[in-house]
Amino acid sequence: MEQNRENNNVNKRQDHRRSRRPIPRDKHKSIYISMVIPLLNEEESLEELALALEGELNDIANEKWEVLFIDDGSSDNSYEIIKRIHSRNQNFKCIRFRRNYGKSAALAVGFQAARGKLIGTMDADLQDDPKELKRMVDTINQGWDLVSGWKKVRHDPISKTLPSKFFNYVTSKTSGIRLHDFNCGFKMYRREVAKRLQVYGEMHRYLPALAHWDGFKVTEIPVTHHARPYGVSKFGLSRFLYGFLDLLTVMFTTRYMKRPLHFFGLLGTLFVILGLSVDTFLAVEWAMGLTYLSERPLFLMGIAFIIVGVQFISMGLLGELIIKNSFKQQNYNIQERLL
Repeated sequence: MEQNRENNNVNKRQDHRRSRRPIPRDKHKSIYISMVIPLLNEEESLEELALALEGELNDIANEKWEVLFIDDGSSDNSYEIIKRIHSRNQNFKCIRFRRNYGKSAALAVGFQAARGKLIGTMDADLQDDPKELKRMVDTINQGWDLVSGWKKVRHDPISKTLPSKFFNYVTSKTSGIRLHDFNCGFKMYRREVAKRLQVYGEMHRYLPALAHWDGFKVTEIPVTHHARPYGVSKFGLSRFLYGFLDLLTVMFTTRYMKRPLHFFGLLGTLFVILGLSVDTFLAVEWAMGLTYLSERPLFLMGIAFIIVGVQFISMGLLGELIIKNSFKQQNYNIQERLL
């Protein structure tokens, strides 16, 4: 009897110690949708956006969701408003930068922190309509890896819409993926897509192209676009110039990263052929006594073309040597393994 009492007391002490152990926060909470929302000085729209998102996400994900506001160095009261939203509903969270780093940096940090099986992005200026989220999720569930929004009817000034159309046309032709609106920030990703994409600089414009080149299935759907009710756009016309420069970066670092000779070699060969053609034509004229090479500066230009072509080919060969000795050359996107 005494032994049984002692055993009972030991069990009670053990149960008491177990009950005092802290339970890791959200350890067993399954997140279905994460929304990543970069923002800069959007204090007027945050409360309204949060209410709209809360209603839509509760209907879609049944409380299994989170919203990650990425405050990109706001100088207004945006962060204070987000803290107030968080105190009301802790599904709303925030990561605050000390200064403005840009939209790509905000998305990169948001993708890293997101825990959802699906990861969506949208702007905080109320131009994107949260009611479109259900259609995006349904489209993902049809077998797509990334769904991009298409602002088919835009409520922006012509100073934005006209350059944007030209930008999207050139990007579509160059990248090989036919989308109408690369710049739309309203997108939905499967988790494995968002976690794999490397977002830096100004590469947020080309995420569909990057995903497409990496073997993921990408599509777009028309989405409702509203006029901006508060504030002004944080992007100027310079973004289109930078956008085309970034397009060259994207093309080179994706299509030709594993085969730099294909890029530099093609350019070099074109220059060599052009230079040889010019000089051969002039040499034939000289041999026939029709001209003097000392009087034809075009002959020197042909030689310059040949030299530049040889330099491009040499750069390609050096790039091939670097790739062959790189430990990162096996970074391939493997869908599954059956070993």
